Amino acid sequence: MAVGPSLRQLHAHKAIHSGGLAGAISKTEEVLELFKGGEFEMANTAADDLLLYWENRIISHADAEEEGFYREIATGKPEMQETITKLTRDHDLLRIIVADIHKLRQSEGLSQEVLRMLHALIVVNEIHSRDEESLLF
Repeated sequence: MAVGPSLRQLHAHKAIHSGGLAGAISKTEEVLELFKGGEFEMANTAADDLLLYWENRIISHADAEEEGFYREIATGKPEMQETITKLTRDHDLLRIIVADIHKLRQSEGLSQEVLRMLHALIVVNEIHSRDEESLLF
């Protein structure tokens, strides 16, 4: 897969990460406010929107990185393979947490455990972006 210039340039890549994270934080805060306010139906709708955001914005970016950018780096710098493997694991953690949230919501709805896991997504994504930006650029 061809790698676009925004994945190769630190400032552009950082902007993608920052924008994605800002949206995720904002949408997570909305879910929390609705939940705390007892507006459970609206909180569930907001949680649906948030999970779609994670899948369509953050995880799709991770997919693009793995299919093109990471392969390109590993091909040009084989010594970076261990770093690429670690960064890919971060992506896997995001995918696993999102899948676990979907399962939990099916069994227990929007719960404190789901809210905790929504926060975990943010933390993993923050660490991943910081590491990726410092290690690959």
